[in-house]
Amino acid sequence: MSPSQLDALGYAAASCTTLSFLPQALRVWRSRSGEDISAAMYAVFLFGVGLWTVYGWMLAAWPIVIANCVTALLAGSVLWMKRYFSAVKTGLK
Repeated sequence: MSPSQLDALGYAAASCTTLSFLPQALRVWRSRSGEDISAAMYAVFLFGVGLWTVYGWMLAAWPIVIANCVTALLAGSVLWMKRYFSAVKTGLK
């Protein structure tokens, strides 16, 4: 497999796994609730995504870096919305 084919495979895999967070982010935004979302899971996941980003950066593996940066934005937004909507609901905001 050529390097460009490997990159294409990496970008395709990264697109699938990264975009899988979009429905969750949209659902939390539309429902204005993240009650069923585990904050601990998302926090640990974001830490792991950060490590993957550093790993990809060190290898100059741009499919890994780009995918994990976008994943961090999507997963981070879900975690932020969970906390924000919970604070609004309880009147803490």
